[in-house]
Amino acid sequence: MILSLLLSGFLTFVELNCENLFDYTHDAGKQDTEFLPESDRHWTSRRYWHKLNMVAQELLSCSDEGNGIPDLVALCEVENDSVMRDFTRRSLLRHAGYQYLMTSSPDERGIDVALLYAPASFAPIRSYAIRVNPVEGMRVTRDILYACGETVSGDTLHVFVVHQPSKFGGEKHSRPFRLAVADRLCQSIDSIRAISPDAKLMVAGDFNDGALSPSLLQYEQHGLVNLTKHAKGANGVRGTYRYKGEWESIDHILGSSSINNKVDTAFIHAPKFLLEEDARYGGYRPRRTYIGPRYQGGFSDHLPLVVRLIF
Repeated sequence: MILSLLLSGFLTFVELNCENLFDYTHDAGKQDTEFLPESDRHWTSRRYWHKLNMVAQELLSCSDEGNGIPDLVALCEVENDSVMRDFTRRSLLRHAGYQYLMTSSPDERGIDVALLYAPASFAPIRSYAIRVNPVEGMRVTRDILYACGETVSGDTLHVFVVHQPSKFGGEKHSRPFRLAVADRLCQSIDSIRAISPDAKLMVAGDFNDGALSPSLLQYEQHGLVNLTKHAKGANGVRGTYRYKGEWESIDHILGSSSINNKVDTAFIHAPKFLLEEDARYGGYRPRRTYIGPRYQGGFSDHLPLVVRLIF
């Protein structure tokens, strides 16, 4: 047992919804005008660069001291390739050596998902976006990002990054939209398993659903384990998102049973510098960038999820 631990290494996987990581210029055809300098939010270049560095600081703090940077980071609510280029090349992450993969979705607001990876830990073999066909009453939504790569241990790892539709219009009304995304993703999982039954799979993102919701149960029915189902954080944090004083876990990291067997720790990253006091409801809440239209200059309205694996 001791020898096997000495020969193995750790792989740190982080998931984070960045809370509207937009640049400050207009993308033609996208509803991004609220994040422009002349908008009510006054989203200026200064605020943009401050946001990039805040999120970079947040991600770098997710690794234990002495364990380097996170190896893989699933990101939600990033606008486009230029944002990711600035994030990896010109922010506080610029010396980390991260590369990235991302989608370019038909989402009306222009937000997408991305995967940061440390090349020394994950070498991509192939990647592509998975389009989700809308069901009746559903607006076009974010593509799912798929990436397959080789870890430092020589294992092949399949990663999906997803951002399911919100509960706009109510949970019952929007439930079929999230199930449509789950259906499409599970088709891809089944296709991989048809070729490689013991494939190592991970699915991460903002699901806009709790662990016991129909969409999350659908993933479990397709053989995935919710690795962060019971994840908690420091300072009384019991979820990744707080709404009207109640903690909710709507971000998740799922894995196949072959990944579940490799989990060392799973937690919500919640040091005090990512939090602020909730004057109305008590306790703490995420220190976010905006509260409504009011600029706060914080990190995100979500907290990072961290899973540490032994490979």
